[in-house]
Order: sequence, then C-alpha cells, then structure tokens
Amino acid sequence: MTSTEQLKTYVDAWWASIADLLTLLEELPESDWDLPTDLPGWDVRAIASHVAHLEGLTAGAPREEAEVPESAHIKSPMGQFTEIGVLTRRDAAPESIIDEIRRYSAVRHDELLASPPEDPAAPAPGVFGAIGWSTGKLLRNRPLDVWLHEQDIRRATGRPGNLDSLGARHTADYLLEGVGFVLAKKAGADPGCTVVVEAEGHAPYAFAVTKEGKGVPLADPVTDPTVTLSTDRETYVLLAGGRASADPAKVTISGDTTLGTKIVENLNITP
Repeated sequence: MTSTEQLKTYVDAWWASIADLLTLLEELPESDWDLPTDLPGWDVRAIASHVAHLEGLTAGAPREEAEVPESAHIKSPMGQFTEIGVLTRRDAAPESIIDEIRRYSAVRHDELLASPPEDPAAPAPGVFGAIGWSTGKLLRNRPLDVWLHEQDIRRATGRPGNLDSLGARHTADYLLEGVGFVLAKKAGADPGCTVVVEAEGHAPYAFAVTKEGKGVPLADPVTDPTVTLSTDRETYVLLAGGRASADPAKVTISGDTTLGTKIVENLNITP
C-alpha cells in the first residue's frame, strides 16, 4: 500500500465515523445532552462540542479563545486546549453543535478529496502542525477521536452498538499497536519478555522487550509467549482508552499472570 492509499484509509474511517456520530446525535432528545459520560467533567454536550471544535480547526475555522478555569479533570496543556471548545459552546443548542460538525467536516472532506494528501510526514495544517503533528498523525487520530467519543455518548445514553464499523476497527488496531510500550515501560517487563494480545475481530498482536528495554512489535508468530491477553474489541478499547467503565476482569490472562495483570492495569495509552 502506498502512502497515499494508507492516508486515504484514515480519511475513509474518519468520514464514516463522522456520519455515524451525526446519526447518533440527531436521534438524541435534548435531555440526553446533559447526561454525564465516562470522561470526568464532560457530559454528552461537552463531547459533541469538543468534536465540533476540532473539526472546525481542521477545516480552517478561526482559533477559539476562552478562560479555562482550574478543574480536577483538566490535568495538562492538551486538556486545557480541548476544554476551550466545550466552554465556548456551553450555551449552544444541540442543533447548532450538530450543524457545526456537519459543515466543518464537509469542508475538510471536500479539501481532502480535491487534494489527496501524499506525504504522511508533512506538517499538519493549522494549530495541529504548530504543536508538531504530522499530516499522518492528524489523519490517523481523527477517526479514533470521533469513534471513541461516539461510543462515550452511546454508553451515556444507553445506546450500545456500532462496534464493527470502519472507525471501530481502525481505533482498536491503532490502540493495539501501543501494547509494546505498555509491556516495556509501564509494566516494566524484563528484556526477552513477550506478550501476545488477542482481541476479537483482529489478528493477534505480538511484542517483545529488547535488550535496550524497548517494546517492539514482532512480525512472526510467538509460539510460547511470556503472557497472552485475550478479550473482546470493546473491552480492549475501553481499557486502552482509559474509560471509567472498563472492566479488567473481561481480559483472560494466560502464562505469567503477574505480568499480565500489570499490563492490563496500565493499558491506558490515550492522552
């Protein structure tokens, strides 16, 4: 697959995830917009506002400003940045937020179709490039962000589903790639240790710790891994996404259960 083709898969997953999110938001009664979600400090309205904010920035909308107060759920400069879109839309009607997402994403999609990105290493546009993101990183992160937040809203409003969409598969694969870092750095596994992760609907992912202490992916199957983790797609995504509703008990650990438990306890790899 060429770089252009790979980037197109990200665009396709993002565009499909936008359509799924809009469909979900349009069917919510206004009372549901005030329901709390898995994300501390954010209700359904806050999540939709956040998506509208970022879609606007990718489509060239003016950068927004707001006074971000100190809050227990805002723990980093990135958290302060993402809170801005929530604050500027706190009094916006649901229809207005939905319209923003639809309009801004359409503008961005038209741009990407008219001039398909070819170089994943090129700086991302606007504020994302200013913080050091590449085009590839931005395009790969957008479907993850949109689909994860669609799922946050589904759980908050009692509407489970859409777990086998383009966005779902993209997000799980993306997050599965982070297990090597968890194995080596967060769980502190020794050099030579290996882990295989079996998430339902995905090929197994295998990683090893090098003598330098790095967790690296393994191309060849591992016949006798140090530990094997098996679970369903939703459980893995909830754990790797740091969601409060994640249930570690739904992961089956084979082999070194002590190491496996450390990995599961430290799977959160989202900012």
